[in-house]
Order: sequence, then structure tokens, then C-alpha cells
Amino acid sequence: MAEHCIVQPCKRYVSVFLLFSATLNTMYAVTHYSIPEEMEEGSVIANLASDLGLNMNSLSKRKMRLDVIANTKYLDVNKETGELYIVERLDRESLCTTKTATSCFLKMDATIENPIRMFNIELEIMDINDNAPHFRRDTMDLDISESTPVGERFSLNNAVDPDVGSNTVKTYHLSESEHFNIEIQTGRDGAKFADLILKKALDREQQAVHNLILTAVDGGVPARSGTANIIVRVLDTNDNAPKFNTDTYNIDIMENSPIGSLVVKLNATDLDEGTNSEITYSYSLYTSEKTQGTFSLNANNGEITVKEMINYEDFRIYDMEVIATDKGANSLSSQCKLTILVTDMNDNHPEMSIKSFQSPIKENVAIDTVLAVVSVSDKDSGENGIVNIHIADQLPFALRESSDNYYELVVSQPLDREKVPEYEITFTVTDRGSPPLSDNETMTLELLDVNDNVPQFPQSFYTIPVMENNAPGALLSSLTAFDPDLHENQYLVYFIIEKEIVNTSMSMLFSINPENGNLYALKTFDYEIEKEFLFHIEARDSGVPPLSSNVTVHIIIVDQNDNTPVIVSPWRAHGSVVEEKIPRSTDKGSLVSKVIAIDTDSVQNSRITYQFLQVTDATLFSLDQYNGEIRTMRMFSYRDPRHQRLVVIAKDNGDPALSATVTIKLSTVETAVKAYSDMTEVPLEYDIFSDLNLYLVIGLGSVSFLLLITILVTCVLKCQKPKPSNAAPPSRNSVISERNSTIADSTLVSNDAYWYSLFLAETRKGKLVVRQPVPKAGSRYIVSSLPRSTGLTETSDSAASTLQGSTTTGSSSS
Repeated sequence: MAEHCIVQPCKRYVSVFLLFSATLNTMYAVTHYSIPEEMEEGSVIANLASDLGLNMNSLSKRKMRLDVIANTKYLDVNKETGELYIVERLDRESLCTTKTATSCFLKMDATIENPIRMFNIELEIMDINDNAPHFRRDTMDLDISESTPVGERFSLNNAVDPDVGSNTVKTYHLSESEHFNIEIQTGRDGAKFADLILKKALDREQQAVHNLILTAVDGGVPARSGTANIIVRVLDTNDNAPKFNTDTYNIDIMENSPIGSLVVKLNATDLDEGTNSEITYSYSLYTSEKTQGTFSLNANNGEITVKEMINYEDFRIYDMEVIATDKGANSLSSQCKLTILVTDMNDNHPEMSIKSFQSPIKENVAIDTVLAVVSVSDKDSGENGIVNIHIADQLPFALRESSDNYYELVVSQPLDREKVPEYEITFTVTDRGSPPLSDNETMTLELLDVNDNVPQFPQSFYTIPVMENNAPGALLSSLTAFDPDLHENQYLVYFIIEKEIVNTSMSMLFSINPENGNLYALKTFDYEIEKEFLFHIEARDSGVPPLSSNVTVHIIIVDQNDNTPVIVSPWRAHGSVVEEKIPRSTDKGSLVSKVIAIDTDSVQNSRITYQFLQVTDATLFSLDQYNGEIRTMRMFSYRDPRHQRLVVIAKDNGDPALSATVTIKLSTVETAVKAYSDMTEVPLEYDIFSDLNLYLVIGLGSVSFLLLITILVTCVLKCQKPKPSNAAPPSRNSVISERNSTIADSTLVSNDAYWYSLFLAETRKGKLVVRQPVPKAGSRYIVSSLPRSTGLTETSDSAASTLQGSTTTGSSSS
């Protein structure tokens, strides 16, 4: 079906001419075909075998072939059907490049063998309209003067079309234009040309460029076309004169305008271009020399500027005429008139004169005090001569009018040199002109200091910890106060406010550097005697009169672990060895002995723990590390030695820890010893009075005797009237005797509210009460025996009874 569609058009155009000439040996034939160009590849031209009279069956055997033209095989023969068909597309314009030739032929030979025969084939290629006209240049530029007369002719480039005959360029069309049309010309070779004709005069000022489109159309069916742009640029001629924006100018100018300041910029325009539109400005003969001397005219840009100083009183109105001329070959010009009116201005500044000014002044100057007198004036008149004067609003001063053009500067608010030591006061005078003129003058007011500030400490209360056993003269703290005043009003001296503590002045315990407030300790403190001090320090300036303030100082003595534990139970009459007897029949868990040690330090430094340092048999006895009780862990056996040696160490919790030891020698006896229950009261019987009891009685007697002597001495000292002394610090007895008054005085505050600590020593015979006197009053410890009928039961109860603590309590209990 496809082949049929391709072949059908061929039958319309193909005409076959067969020429035969008969010879004896060879037959020569010429076959002529006519086809249109650009036929599809594979299109059948004719049945060559049938036209040549060849046998179809022998066609393939006889090896029929066609010539190759210019290395291209355009046609070929189907060996089966004998049909001549197109192998390569045929372009007439490529095969026949001669434009003048109206016919285009493709000649080739067809050869067959057995026997050899040759046939000449002539293929005429018919032209079709397959090419559109085109211009050699897509754009044509024409420069035409606007003065060109109507009817002037301008040649245009022609269009070309490779097709021939009716398919080539036939005519031209021009886009619509009121100024141009075209006229078509035919050359000797039949080519078509177009001329551009001016049909209406040009005006560059109305339209400087004309864009036209020229279209070439061929005579094919359907027709093809090509276009080119024609750009016509209209050349200028000097046919327009310069023109000002307005013919008359009225200008106001202020007198005293700066030289060179712009008065007006004239603007003349010319519709022409190039040199025809370039304009120069000049004065006409109607402009006076005075005006030309006062104002300068720039010939290039038309700016009129001030040339000399303008004074309203000298000249008030200036008239001038300015000409604008273009630079064309035949120059054209125009002119305008200017009237310049001089406006009077406020050209005199107000003046100010300070008649008197008082500086420096004291900062406590009274309000409404006059500090300065100022006069103002202005040479102008009217509003320009009225003057106002003012100072900054945030200043503590005010201006008060005293008489015409005279003003007083007075104090309006309290002054404080410590906040603002001096003031920069600027007096500003301004007239009421338009624009207003002003002047100013600045004066410096210095304030003198008065002693109106008390010394100030950074803190109102100082707490200073001091470690006991400090070195005398050690720096405790620096108590520095600040005084914002100046000079002698700022120089501070520091004092300790005198206050006696138990007949001892504070200045004997502490010292302060009067110049810098450094506080020193004059003695070594002992926490066990003095725990804290409370006193006041005063800072006083050197002003007249002097001002002062004080601060409270709280000295806290910090405890050190400087006291070794003292073992007070079991009682040791001789040396550090205690000998006791115990029946061998003692049960498991029985109390053998109780070690009690006391430490005069405080808190952690006074906490005692107990442990065995040496023990004969570790399986026989146990020691409670907190209460010091030694108990049996089992019953005695016949294998156990009769004598047991126990070494107990009592260690405090300080850093480093201090300790004391006691050696207990236990001897087991076979005889039964009547035991006493811890919770049952049993009276002492003389018939079981052992050696231990004897030692205990002797010890208690000695202690009681010593205690009695101590009480008597205390009573005698209390009866004596204390005498003030400025020598060494008082003894501990005097501190105790004056305790009530010192606490009420809030000078000595003691955390140890009681002078005796009560401990219970539980023994097999009963309970012991141990009282510890305050250190430094004596190094002995008094032990007294209390029968169980006294009602004392536990250590906590005994301690509770001492909450009434006083010296008399200690005496009565002994």
C-alpha cells in the first residue's frame, strides 16, 4: 500500500521516451524520464526492464547495474521486478547549480551482461517550490536627512530564490508607512528589485527612527516569502531654536548670601540633536554692569550665582536679560528676563555680657543666692532685636529677670559636691528673627567641700573568726571606712570604743591602726576561757566639727585541739596503774570496770572514743568504744591466768588526735564478793570493806578536802571589792565572779553557760559524780562518791540538774 502511494505521483510526471536503433551486433537505446525533485527514497520511477524490453527472469543473472555519479548512487534497479527506484533524495538546486539553466538532467548508463548491452538513461529533474525567497542581509540601515525632499528614491537589497521559473521571486511588499512606499523594478535577467521612495517629508523631532519590513514573495503554489528589516534613521537639521521654561523669572534672594551660592539655574531646551542642541547662555546688552558685577552667569549650564556680597541697604532689585543660543551651523537663539528681589535678613547676632560671676562657692550655699548678673542686647530692630536667654533645664540654677535686659543667675536646688563637683553653665541668647540668631558663653562653677558626710563602713556588722593560740600582734582584719568628702573632711581616724570586760579594757585585748583600720590581737586567746568578744569601732573624720560612725565587731574564738583527754575514772591513787579484784565466778556480761575520760575542748575535739591498747586475753573482755565500759565476754575458766592486764587508750576526735592511757590490773579471787545491782540501792557495809574501798575512801576524802579549800578561797575573793587594773589580763576567777555583769553588758558572750560538766561513773560499788572545773583554775579533777539514795540515776539526769549552773550549785553539791 505504501509503495502504491509513492508510485502514483510518479505516473503523473514520468514520460518515457524509448529510442531504438538496430544494429547487427549491438543495440543502443536512450531512455528519458522526467520526475519532480525531492521525491521520497524508494519511490519507483518506472519499470526499466519492461521499457527496455528485457526478460524479467534473466535480469538477475545478467547482472544489470547503473552508474554511480559523483560517488553517489541516486538510482537502482530491482532485480526481481525490473523497477527503477530512487535510492538517494534528489535536490535540483544541488545537482544543477547554474541559475540560468531552466532544465536539469541526470544522465547515466545501465549495463547488462551475457551478452553485454548498454543503455543510456536520461533523467530530467523538474523544479518544485521548495525554497523561500531570502535577503542577503536581514537588516538594511538607511540614514535620511529630515530635509530630504519628497519623491527621493533609495535602493534596497533584492531577495534571491534558488528555485526557477515561476517559483522564483515574483514581487515585494512594504509594511504600512505614511512616509515611505516601494517601486518594483525588473532586471535584464528577469530578477525583481525594489526601490524605497519618500512620499512624505520627515521630522526628526517627531520621529527619529522608522522601522519598516520588506517582504519578498515568489510565484510558487503555494507561494513562499522572506522578510528583511529596514531601519531608517532621520538625520537632524538645525530647524528648532532654544526655548526657556518661561519667558520671565521673579526670584527672591536673601542679603548676605554667600559668594558662589546659586540664585537660579536657567534651563533652555532645543529639540534638535548634536551640536544643533548644544546651548550657550549670555547676558544681553540690556543687563547693567552693576548687575553683571553682582551676579555671575555660567555660559554652559545657565547657573546664575552670587559674585559679590549683596546688601539689602545698598541695592534691593536687580533686572537682567539672558540669551540662549544653539551651536548649529545657522545658530538660532531666544531670550528671557529675570527680576531678582533682595530680602532683608536678621544679620546681627545678639550679644551677651556677664557683669559678675561668683566661683567657687560652698556646696551648702542657700537657695536663691545670686551667683551671676548677665546683660543681653541686639543691634537689630523689631522681632529681630528681641532677645531671649536661657540655660540648660537639668541644672539646679534659674535665671531671674532683674530689669530690662538684665538677668540674675540664682541657686534653685540644694547642691551636693559629692554628686557633682562642678557645673558647666552655658548661657544661650537667641533673637526672634527668621531664622533666629544665637550666641552662647560657658562659665565653670566650682563647689567647695563642707564636712556633710559621715564615714561609711561597707558593713554594719563584722564577724571575725580567730583561731585560738594565735600569735600576739596578729592582723585580724582590715576595717576600712569611706568618706566622700575632701581633704581634712576625708581623713579618717579609727578608735576602739572603750568598754571593760571583767576589769579589762578592750584596748588591752585588741588594737586598731588609727590610720588604716587594721585590727590586731594583743594577746593569745584560749577558747576554753574566752569564746567570743563583742565591741564597737569608731571611724572619725578630721572636719570641723568632726563626724563619725561606728561598726559592731564580733570576734569568735575558734577551738583548736590543744587539750589532751584526762582519765578521771577509774581513780588512780598512785601512778597510772589501777589494781582491782574480781571473783572468778563472775558471770558473762558483768561490768568489770568503766573508763571515763574528759576533754576540755569543744565539739569534735572533745568527743572521746575508747579502745584496748593491750589486753592479756582478747576473748575474755570487751570494751565499749563510746562509754568505756569493760565487761566480761565469757566466764573465767581454770585455764585463765589469775592476773589480767588491760591497757585502755582514750582518744579525742581532733586533728591530730590526742590521747591518754590507763592500765588496769585485774586479779581474780576465789572468795565470793557480793555484787551490787546497777538498779538496786544497797547500803555500804563495813564488814566487806576491802582494800579497794579503803583506797576509794582515802581518795574521796582528799578530793573533798581540796574542794572545800577551793570553795573557801572563792568566797573570800567574792567578798573582796575588785580593783580595776590596767596591767595584765584578769585571772579566770575574776572572769567567773563578774560573769553575770558581763553577759548583761553584751561584751563577753560565752557558749559554755555552766562552769562544771557532770559525768557519772558507774562502778560495781555505786555511782560516781565527776565535776570538771574550768581550765586554768586548777588542773585537778574532784571526784565525790554519792550513795544510791541520792536519786541520781543516769548521766543525762545529772546533766539536767546542772542547767541551773552557778558557783553556788557546785559548792552545795560538794
